[in-house]
Amino acid sequence: MLTPPTKSGPRYNNFIQVDKVRVIDENGENIGVMFTREAIEQAADVGLDLVEVSPNADPPVCKFLDVGKYRYEAQKKANAARKSQKTQDIKEIKMRPNIDDHDYDVKMRNVHRFIEDGDKVKVTLRFRGRELSHQQLGMDLLRRVQTDVEEIAKVEAYPRMEGRQMLMVLAPK
Repeated sequence: MLTPPTKSGPRYNNFIQVDKVRVIDENGENIGVMFTREAIEQAADVGLDLVEVSPNADPPVCKFLDVGKYRYEAQKKANAARKSQKTQDIKEIKMRPNIDDHDYDVKMRNVHRFIEDGDKVKVTLRFRGRELSHQQLGMDLLRRVQTDVEEIAKVEAYPRMEGRQMLMVLAPK
């Protein structure tokens, strides 16, 4: 047995299963509760479809609309919402434990810019050679970063060692 494909979107005309519906005409006027058959006939007289706009109401609310135009508008609205939403990226800032003050300031300017743009920032501190035996210097540097951005960001992942590098993740407040 083949079953008909399920329609996506609002039910309209003969796909509306209930006996009575609350009807709103093409001008937005509330006509009232009437039988579904009667409402479909009235919509056809005007040259429109009876479209279910609020199926969970009791009785369901239907409007006189053009189904194709209604679906098109809904799709455009969904696309606009998807386009306007901001995805959160993770930006990475790499430093060394013995970073100079000016270099540190440049890196911190970038951190501020990234956080103001709404992105997370992963601060990576790379140790080489003997620097690995002075991890407290790296910890002090990451604490300094933390205090410099505490007004605009919160620490999402506290400093931890992974092999030869120390990581910390900052997120916008």
